[in-house]
Amino acid sequence: MVFQFQRLIILGLVTWFFVGVLSDHECETPYEVEALPESYAHLGEGPHWDVATQNLFMVDIEAGKLKRFDYKLNKIYECQIENETFASFVIPIDGFTDQFAVGIGHRIASVKWDGISKTCKVDRTLLTVEESREYETNRFNDAKCDPRNRLYAGTMQQNRTGGSTGNLYKVTKLNSYDLLIKDLKISNGLAFDENAKKLYHIDSKKYNVMSYDYDINNGEIKNPKVVFELSGYGDNVVPDGMTIDSEGFLYAAINGGSAVFKIDPKNGHVLLKIMIPAKQVTSAAFGGPNLNILYVTTSDETSPSGRSQAFKVTGLGSKGLPMKNVKLENFNI
Repeated sequence: MVFQFQRLIILGLVTWFFVGVLSDHECETPYEVEALPESYAHLGEGPHWDVATQNLFMVDIEAGKLKRFDYKLNKIYECQIENETFASFVIPIDGFTDQFAVGIGHRIASVKWDGISKTCKVDRTLLTVEESREYETNRFNDAKCDPRNRLYAGTMQQNRTGGSTGNLYKVTKLNSYDLLIKDLKISNGLAFDENAKKLYHIDSKKYNVMSYDYDINNGEIKNPKVVFELSGYGDNVVPDGMTIDSEGFLYAAINGGSAVFKIDPKNGHVLLKIMIPAKQVTSAAFGGPNLNILYVTTSDETSPSGRSQAFKVTGLGSKGLPMKNVKLENFNI
């Protein structure tokens, strides 16, 4: 009887760990978290679901690797970019099955990869930024396409301890850009809500989520406003990557906090804490045939364990928005 009782307690604790608590209404929303097979990444980031091919693309930033999760085969493929040590983000280029916009240091490059080979290579450079000495320790970080397939990409200092030299750019054409937000510490977490006419953005070291009025016609932003503040979690817990669902709720990865927070940007309330079995949660994206699977990337960058993986979260009862790919015509190529 004692053994059975202890077993019930353990099972109860495990179940509790994988149940999100809807704090405002004090009710529970069950969900399941499962690791993707062979998905280890030292610094996993940038999940992007490609609707056309039913693939999830990700990066291992400091290894210079691209990863592809084949949904139908339940299998991950990866490639090392030849002669490169960084890959900050990966977004398919619209109309191609083997070309991707990838952040590499100060560049955004077109990388050619067949999705299977273990190596891939830069085909051409699309954009170079921050070439002056002031920015020599910067690199590209997070990036997303808006509903019109325009590319927005931000930078950060590689050592993460310096000043606010990061920026957010909107790519306008080949090797040309608009500077949208400057003096950032770690440009992160982009999400677009076309219905609400909002762009959401995270500067991780400011511990908040900002909203901007967003013009769908020209892609410009204005009127910054704090819609969520992460407080009381310590200096090593920061908001990281982010996605949005079809109802306009945000899903912010809480790096250092083993969670993804579902946030209502209208009032800043955390509606759900999705617990992930990894301390350093880096980003999230909705995918799957019905866009109702939340894919989550993680890192073991500060305390390597060999167990950092990508995960899928099911049973949330939410649906994401189709992610947009890069259109080269937006670069006037």
